[in-house]
Amino acid sequence: MQEHILIARNIVKQYENHLALNDVSLEIPKGSIYGLLGPNGAGKTTLMKIINQITAPDSGEIIFNNEKLVRKHISQIGYLPEERGLYRKMKVGEQSLYLAQLKGMSKKEATVKLKTWFEKLDILQWWDKKVEELSKGMAQKVQFAVTVIHNPDLLIFDEPFSGFDPVNTAIIRKEILELKEKGTSIIFSTHRMESVEEICDEITLIDNGISILQGEINSIKDKFRNNIFQIETNSNNLKLDGFEIIYQDENNFTVKVPPNKNSKELITEILKTSEIISFKEKIPSMEEIFIKTVSNG
Repeated sequence: MQEHILIARNIVKQYENHLALNDVSLEIPKGSIYGLLGPNGAGKTTLMKIINQITAPDSGEIIFNNEKLVRKHISQIGYLPEERGLYRKMKVGEQSLYLAQLKGMSKKEATVKLKTWFEKLDILQWWDKKVEELSKGMAQKVQFAVTVIHNPDLLIFDEPFSGFDPVNTAIIRKEILELKEKGTSIIFSTHRMESVEEICDEITLIDNGISILQGEINSIKDKFRNNIFQIETNSNNLKLDGFEIIYQDENNFTVKVPPNKNSKELITEILKTSEIISFKEKIPSMEEIFIKTVSNG
């Protein structure tokens, strides 16, 4: 039986005239990267704040490590919000030590671990600089280190790649995957669907406060398959009886297979007049699935 780091049951949160979360439930397996997706204003940040006990639900419950979520669990959770917050006039090292000690670490332990992380992220040279001297990307590296420093059981990353160039995005992605390999459970919220495909095991898609799509990435992509194939032939004049060519670029074709036919029949039909150079099914990307699901709302 699969163990879960966190289970949210029937979470409801109302702000004046806005229903931010409407009966949202999810289960996050231990040691997984769980994507929390949705358009702006969908309710993702509200759910992350509830899990981190910054705010409370109006109804529903959160179970953390088989216990009802309470104040003591804060020390077992690391939260990197989308809106970062560092004191601009403080020195980087001084502030990082202060934040690490707030998580219950001794100054000695925090110094050793922070300097290890700063070295990994190539920011050790900024230890004695003021925060206001950092670029946005450098400041986010500092906050990433402070978020993970106390080895929490659950990490919550809200847009962790925001403001990073491709090189630094790759660095942070590598560190997130290494944390997972060491057994850390991760909630990962982003608008970058290519990142979701690369690192997430499961997802929940929230729109207008409602969970509208949930499950393992591969299962979801399989569910959204639409019998479209991309084919390259030795001819740019392909004639197909009973199949729809929906796009052509010289000798490259995108073909829709109707419900009453299959891919083997398509291959047989192509071979009547042409040779096949390449043939593959076009599996919908998570971005396509996201747009389609939200649009159909």
